[in-house]
Amino acid sequence: MSLHAEKLIAQHFRKSVFKNSAVYIITIFIGVLLLYAAFSGWKNYTNQNETSEKYQHESREDWLKNPDKNPHRMAHYGNFAFRKSTPLSVFEFGMEPFFGNAIFLEAHKQNTANFSEAGFSNSMLRFGEISIAMVLQILLPLLIFFIGFNAVAAERENGTLKLLLSQGINWRQLLLGKTLAIVSVIMLLFIPTIIILVFIWLLLQNFSISADETIKMVLFVFFHFIYLLFFCAIAVLVSASSKTSKKALVSLIGIWLIFTIILPRTIQAIGAYIYEAPSKIQFNSDIEKDILKQGDSHNPNDPYYKAIKDSLLRAYKVDSVQKLPFNYSGFIMTECEKISSHIYNKHLEDLLQIYKKQNSFSKTVSFINPYIAMKNLSMGLSNTDYDSYIDFQKQAEAYRYTMAQKMNALQIKYISNNKAKPAIIGKEHWADIKEFHYEPKGIRDVLKSEIISILSIILWISLLFIVIKIAAKNLKAI
Repeated sequence: MSLHAEKLIAQHFRKSVFKNSAVYIITIFIGVLLLYAAFSGWKNYTNQNETSEKYQHESREDWLKNPDKNPHRMAHYGNFAFRKSTPLSVFEFGMEPFFGNAIFLEAHKQNTANFSEAGFSNSMLRFGEISIAMVLQILLPLLIFFIGFNAVAAERENGTLKLLLSQGINWRQLLLGKTLAIVSVIMLLFIPTIIILVFIWLLLQNFSISADETIKMVLFVFFHFIYLLFFCAIAVLVSASSKTSKKALVSLIGIWLIFTIILPRTIQAIGAYIYEAPSKIQFNSDIEKDILKQGDSHNPNDPYYKAIKDSLLRAYKVDSVQKLPFNYSGFIMTECEKISSHIYNKHLEDLLQIYKKQNSFSKTVSFINPYIAMKNLSMGLSNTDYDSYIDFQKQAEAYRYTMAQKMNALQIKYISNNKAKPAIIGKEHWADIKEFHYEPKGIRDVLKSEIISILSIILWISLLFIVIKIAAKNLKAI
């Protein structure tokens, strides 16, 4: 038969869905949540970016307003790096509330990001904020299950299933028709949400968008649609394989709990247990120990730095560092910065490898849980995932190292070894350090890091078509 039969089945089931007043109440409730999520996301985005721009500008002005002074003092005076949110973070908060968006940058010391939203919030934040992505990924599947639990089971209970199948309707047509009906109902929420989403997204960028951001938006919408389609089909398949509507509802609620609540938290706990990471105190302590093993630049009798001094004296054929043609302290600070940065980066890379293993474990489990796959991909596209946070840390560290070494270079060049001369340089040199600007990951990097999530979603939807084909041949009317 043609697709006409599927359409008739879809129309009939859709009418029966809207006969239930509870559907209207739940749909309105979720619609209100979506509007609230859009408003709160827009407000959070504008507040955070306005705050970041304000303090980044003030930090820059403070840096430039410093008077003539020793460049090493300027290196310790430091600067700030702020991370601005991307437009898609309005809809997917991800891990952003728990990560800091500002880092204090200073010589010889690597700081972590601070001033996270969670740090200034109460414990309610642990339950998660209401975002559009959260509603699409958690609440809409629950609504789908509520709509679809009796899609076929009710037909079996009241005896109309036999009648339908005896009139020439086959199982494939029945399953497809019921799935199309649920999809059409969910689209009444999904399509307006996407229209609002795109409008806000364009508004935040003053209707001037890049190809990179456009691709991210298209993929964000497309994969959420595929994700919801998957749950529509699951609802129909479970209903078709259940003898009663009650059993179908219990089974679907169990699936929802496992996918969205139990598995994600369990997997995180297991990953952290298998690949245990050191505490922040232990991490910093290990770095300090390794730096001291290398040498203490503040100790004139330290073997490592004394060897450097002796080699310089021999090379320039002088008997005192005061007679060197460059500033000795600046040279030592340059070497110290190289050593401490190298040691820090080595420890950081080791730590990141542990976190990478934890995240890889979680991403691998997405092959048995589409929610984890969708969540990871959604956070990646909106630059609110863990990789984006680490990328910000690395950009800030590269900026910090460049700032410190430029100050050291100025000290080497302009500050005399003669203590009687002023150890200061003109403030015009401070402008040589460019202002920090965070660049979010591009679409290529996002797709590369989230390839497992993409493959998982494609695999799940492909597997679903196979299951529907097998079910259509094996399902019974009784």
